[in-house]
Amino acid sequence: EVVNALGRRKRAIARIFVSEGTGKITINKRDLAEYFINYSSDVVKQPLNKIGAAEKYDIKVNLCGGGFTGQSQALRLAIA
Repeated sequence: EVVNALGRRKRAIARIFVSEGTGKITINKRDLAEYFINYSSDVVKQPLNKIGAAEKYDIKVNLCGGGFTGQSQALRLAIA
């Protein structure tokens, strides 16, 4: 089963698709660490770490607009 959600922050929009898996996060067909090279990916994983589900779900993300801060916070909101 795939669940989708939407998160917005400033001008950034994150559309996510969550399914059971191994904890892989893919943003615009790139890995999380590759997309946010100079920015901490811990902000994005905060909701998953809070409930202890960081390794239980695969997340595919369509992310557009804004800067890195707005995008990461929009993605965090969508995951939450």
